[in-house]
Amino acid sequence: MSESAKWYVIHTYSGYENKVAQNIEKVTENRKLHELIHEVRVPTETVTEIADGKTKEVERKTYPGYVLVKMVVTDDSWYVVRNTRGCTGFVGPASEPTPLSEEEVKKLFGIDVSSVEVNFKVGDSVRISGTAMDGFIGVVQNINLDDRSVDLLVSMFGRETLTTLPISQVVMAED
Repeated sequence: MSESAKWYVIHTYSGYENKVAQNIEKVTENRKLHELIHEVRVPTETVTEIADGKTKEVERKTYPGYVLVKMVVTDDSWYVVRNTRGCTGFVGPASEPTPLSEEEVKKLFGIDVSSVEVNFKVGDSVRISGTAMDGFIGVVQNINLDDRSVDLLVSMFGRETLTTLPISQVVMAED
């Protein structure tokens, strides 16, 4: 086959991404279309959520409603993808399959970016836990997600003191 496989984006109903990917893989297996449909992926990222001082890793869909397929576009491969339940079509002008550029593919697959989410914002009162200042209340001045740290203004012994702590050692203060 002279044409090489390229990455394409398929639009799906929200929440059907994994089902669409499984169905495409199953049809590829059953019809022995491995030379046309090489790989199917649902783009996800690992996010660290911090709530009440507890951290947990959560896998989240990077682009809800979309599935990526590495394939050679022929009538057969187009038919399989387009007629998969939950798939609404290819992303491109007039729903025509438009391949991703090399830069887009590198951006999607080349870098694994892990992000952090916190349940407080600048100006919120938080309680320090797990340090020598355990139980002290501080006001959030700055949140640095890259360093996973937070700057707090803490009142200690009648004086306001700026301190930097890991995000995992700060929880929302109960009212």
